[in-house]
Amino acid sequence: MNKILQLDRELLIFLNNQGSELYDGLWLNITNQFAWTPLFVLILYLIFKQFGLKKSIFTFLFIAIAITFSDQFTNIIRGIFERLRPNNDVSISHLLRPNLINPQSFSFISGHATNSSFFTIYIILLLKQHYRWINLLLLFPLIFAYSRIYLGVH
Repeated sequence: MNKILQLDRELLIFLNNQGSELYDGLWLNITNQFAWTPLFVLILYLIFKQFGLKKSIFTFLFIAIAITFSDQFTNIIRGIFERLRPNNDVSISHLLRPNLINPQSFSFISGHATNSSFFTIYIILLLKQHYRWINLLLLFPLIFAYSRIYLGVH
């Protein structure tokens, strides 16, 4: 387990240090859920287009409930492991780029990664029969999760 944790730290430090001030604003924007509004609007449109009003409303309710569950599950796991965020961990924070954001909660597991992955997989499964390109949505949680590493908070 210690070897895995050491590799985790080394990979985080390496990836985080690939950043530059030139791109900081971009990654701060990417990590903001509201920046993804156009993508969410597109998905809303595709769901309404395929399933109509009534089924779409039930779909959105299910998504809201499931994301709430996912978010609360993430908080339970964080409370069990109590893993410090890299930006708050004195053993490695000095090896990371300067903080652009400074969340104080625990980091394991990432709510951004968990919620975006659930959402994306659910939407892909829901719409894959209607849109062949829907698998491109997998880029969303990958980019979203990387933004947390870039910012040194996961």
